[in-house]
Amino acid sequence: MDTNLLLIVVAVYIVLNLIAFGMFVWDKKKAKNAEWRTPEKTLLTAALFGPFGALAGMKLAHHKTRKLKFKLVYVFVVLHIAILAYLAYRIFC
Repeated sequence: MDTNLLLIVVAVYIVLNLIAFGMFVWDKKKAKNAEWRTPEKTLLTAALFGPFGALAGMKLAHHKTRKLKFKLVYVFVVLHIAILAYLAYRIFC
């Protein structure tokens, strides 16, 4: 794989995780202020593409940690670890 392409993919992945983190923290702020909230479907979609950021946001802001459907974030993390391990194997071995 081209090094520049790999760097772009990694950068996009980091940005997706940062966005997911921000969405969870922002939604917690909105919840505390009884303001308009981000739909759960949107938060879960963000978690699908940026699970590490979503999990960090959940833990840091103590947000959505008790809701059963947000246990999917852990599944997304495991899925991403498996995919990243496979890709690392394909690239470096």
